[in-house]
Amino acid sequence: MNTTSAAVPPGSVHIGAPAATNRPMTPEERRVIFASSLGTVFEWYDFYLYGSLAAVVAAHFFSGVNPTAGFIFALLAFAAGFAVRPFGALVFGRLGDMVGRKYTFLITILIMGLSTFLVGVLPSYASIGMAAPVILIVLRMLQGLALGGEYGGAATYVAEHAPQNRRGFYTSWIQTTATMGLFLSLLVVLGIRTSLGEEAFLEWGWRIPFLISVVLLGISVWIRMRLNESPAFRKMQAEGTGSKAPIRDSFGRWSNLKIVLLALFGLAAGQAVVWYTGQFYALFFLTKNLGIEANTANIMLAMGLLLGTPFFVVFGALSDRIGRKPIIMAGCLVAALAYFPVFKAITHFANPALERALANAPVTVVADPATCSFQFNPVGVSSFRSSCDILKAFMASNAVNYTNEAAPPGSLAKARIGDDHFNSFEGSGLNKADFAARSAELKKSLTEAIRTHGYPAKADPSEINYIMVVVLLTFLVILVTMVYGPIAAMLVEMFPTRIRYTSMSLPYHIGNGWFGGFLPPVAFAVVAATGNIYDGLWYPIIIASITLVIGTLFVKETRGNDINA
Repeated sequence: MNTTSAAVPPGSVHIGAPAATNRPMTPEERRVIFASSLGTVFEWYDFYLYGSLAAVVAAHFFSGVNPTAGFIFALLAFAAGFAVRPFGALVFGRLGDMVGRKYTFLITILIMGLSTFLVGVLPSYASIGMAAPVILIVLRMLQGLALGGEYGGAATYVAEHAPQNRRGFYTSWIQTTATMGLFLSLLVVLGIRTSLGEEAFLEWGWRIPFLISVVLLGISVWIRMRLNESPAFRKMQAEGTGSKAPIRDSFGRWSNLKIVLLALFGLAAGQAVVWYTGQFYALFFLTKNLGIEANTANIMLAMGLLLGTPFFVVFGALSDRIGRKPIIMAGCLVAALAYFPVFKAITHFANPALERALANAPVTVVADPATCSFQFNPVGVSSFRSSCDILKAFMASNAVNYTNEAAPPGSLAKARIGDDHFNSFEGSGLNKADFAARSAELKKSLTEAIRTHGYPAKADPSEINYIMVVVLLTFLVILVTMVYGPIAAMLVEMFPTRIRYTSMSLPYHIGNGWFGGFLPPVAFAVVAATGNIYDGLWYPIIIASITLVIGTLFVKETRGNDINA
């Protein structure tokens, strides 16, 4: 078995491995990389469309249900795609190890493309009632299942075609696809929104990006149909050494399971939080915390993605020379050290008025600690109605820093803003209408107070230093490329051909679907608990640091491993 414990010295070549040469790519290898990467770009485009248009989609599919149910449906639809990705890894990983890489990722792209297209033609709640949000969630789950099978297949397929000493370079093209898919989705949405106008886009134009996916699907299927099965899989078939039970062989035997766990905690978890912080959380921070208009934030992030994306290939190629592990570990280390100063610098250059308010207008929440919850609410089923939670949720949502001060047990929470005091209310015993009325009244008073003390409603476009914000976003993307560029080659090299697809897919998608996908709700809960708008960064910093320690101590370098063994 070829695992991390069986790693060989860098640069060595096993008997039977492809010769380590610096020859140029063959036409077949170019076609493999192009077809695999293009299809995966389209799959990520499909997956990210919902994130880009979540608010618009929610207005059409959840508008007829009560606000609480609508909120739950909206979050379920978003979270479902992340939550089911590991299950897609199991289903399609097993299929890929038993039937073949090529046919499996043909199936995944068909599922993804058709699910996305159907979102574009799905009738709204006004037309078919409760069936609309239910079908939407089912389609979103199908997207997550397909993505769970796509990445492992594409990475494995490309790696098994690559010369041994260029696997990092070849697979790095697959690593660009997630970022390029996000970039493409932002670009298409922005272009259609601008050309149609906001009113037409909100009414019907939002469907166009989803409908376009059927064209992308046709192109991808046509290209992938022309590919051959990977050499390593063909060799395994010819020798009759394939696994009859890839899931059992991957996770039911400690000798391989321990490598899967190292791949998860020593590589994928840290890679995931750095990836999501540098792209999704950065966008969330710009729009929700700093109050930058959505189109402006999307354009700046798109520019950062455009400038940073070539470094996926740079670090992938570099990993062929110095190893995968040093680059991934360095990315986790730099991210853990840099996140606080970088995000504070983004505030400085994007919304200096907020920076001044945070420094000059301290706010205090005085509450009984026993009544304050950790407001982690990934699927919207929890209700936080204590007087403390109501105040803290308002402060966190409005990017207001505050300190916590303990109050006597059983007392009502209050906020101290300058010399003014604002009493909260206990919402747990109120009906929905009364709770909404009291919340609106308190929110109005608090909003007026924070505006008086300099907290801006949104960022002033004339005060934004666009160049510096793009530079900082590009730096965050480059950190993403450090941890993500070499990881496909490393995951492929950790496992033998017979169970490679299954073994590498599950830790990757648990890391990215769960550790990465839960970053926004965890970050919000941490900010609400501590009172500092930057404290949400502790989540990616801690996870990246755990990966740094485990990866450094226990994960061995894989460059030079014979993946045909």
